[in-house]
Amino acid sequence: MGGFELKWFVRVAVVLMMVQKILGWGKEGHYVICKIAEEYLTEDALAAVKALLPDQAEGDLAAVCSWPDEVRRHYHYRWSSPLHYVDTPDFLCNYKYCRDCHDGHGLKDRSAHLSWNLGPLHVGFTGDLGGNSIIVRWYRRKTNLHHVWDTMIIESALKTYYKSDIMLMTQALLKNITDEWSDDVPSWESCKEMVCPDPYASESIRLACKFAYRNATPGSTLTDDYFLSRLPVVEKRLAQGGVRLAEVLNRIFTKKPSVAAQ
Repeated sequence: MGGFELKWFVRVAVVLMMVQKILGWGKEGHYVICKIAEEYLTEDALAAVKALLPDQAEGDLAAVCSWPDEVRRHYHYRWSSPLHYVDTPDFLCNYKYCRDCHDGHGLKDRSAHLSWNLGPLHVGFTGDLGGNSIIVRWYRRKTNLHHVWDTMIIESALKTYYKSDIMLMTQALLKNITDEWSDDVPSWESCKEMVCPDPYASESIRLACKFAYRNATPGSTLTDDYFLSRLPVVEKRLAQGGVRLAEVLNRIFTKKPSVAAQ
């Protein structure tokens, strides 16, 4: 690894490994969450994040939000693959830290990688690898259930409702945060610690059981009924991820008044 690449890695890692909201979605989901988070950053936090981003990002956190997914298969970063998920025993729709950290690395040990943007199937069943081994069709396209939730529901929503414009989707979710979901937002921000991975993981496995796995057996074809009933779950989870990412970044980077100034 050259000096420039190492410097870039260290700078990005400060943001993306300390405060990782990131993995749990595909590229579009990552982008939306970071764009939402940017809207809720304090002045101090926004300045600190921009200072830590690589020059290529041009001050845009969303520009690097997919970086952990992009590098995890590179031999330098293979160690990071387990940071992307945690599985529960089959058909148990709850997460328990002591039970499910069977590899010696529970969520608290995973650089907070999953802590505030867990796509439902990034906390899935061990037997089907979080939906990766459940082969289905998304309309006419053969895929797996995990990919449906990471990427394909969002891609279909973009084409169907947002003119394939990811910023239109982002703006719609921001509007919902202040309107339709405004009563829910305080509960999204209720974490009193630096990060709260355990309750967020519990949320995800409950959603996986109720929505992701239901009516999605191997060989099934998922069409409008599945898409239209699951899209609200995906959109709300993206909004939660953005709000929670901002909360963590604000907690880390917002300056506290000194004792003398109080």
